[in-house]
Amino acid sequence: MGLELSGFPFFWVLKKQNSDSAESQDWIESQSNKRGMVWRTWAPQMRILAHKSVGGFLTHSGWSSVIEALQVGCPLIMLPFHNEQVLVAKLMEEKKVGVKVSGNDHVGNFTRDAVAKALRSVMLEEEGETYRSQAEEMSKIVGDKGLHQKYVDEFVDYMEIHRPAIKD
Repeated sequence: MGLELSGFPFFWVLKKQNSDSAESQDWIESQSNKRGMVWRTWAPQMRILAHKSVGGFLTHSGWSSVIEALQVGCPLIMLPFHNEQVLVAKLMEEKKVGVKVSGNDHVGNFTRDAVAKALRSVMLEEEGETYRSQAEEMSKIVGDKGLHQKYVDEFVDYMEIHRPAIKD
């Protein structure tokens, strides 16, 4: 509901449904005819995040998703639900590539207003320019496949040179 309140068009991949909330289910069903699209199966996340019309990525802050977003310079709006996601969100806030939804200090404790505010702050407000430019800047490192291959090659070379002697 925070997505709707933000005023932005959205594409939301929803793999697991919460059948406990009839209000949520009604809202989800109504969204495909409004501002957003709710997708219920696998989606090509990297292709979507790389599209020029995507202004930000509302993410649970899983490491793989964060890396995919930063590879293409997409700023983050983070809504962590588990312990390691909280740590990743904190690190990404420190790097100024996104914001964590406020009020989510106790995992799962957030409001629709807080989600909408975080989305607008990253994608629309002047303060979001920092997050957008830092995410773009970080993509030069995270998205550089040649650089990553160089690091892997150097690591393998190091391991081969410093391999412990095998005793018979």
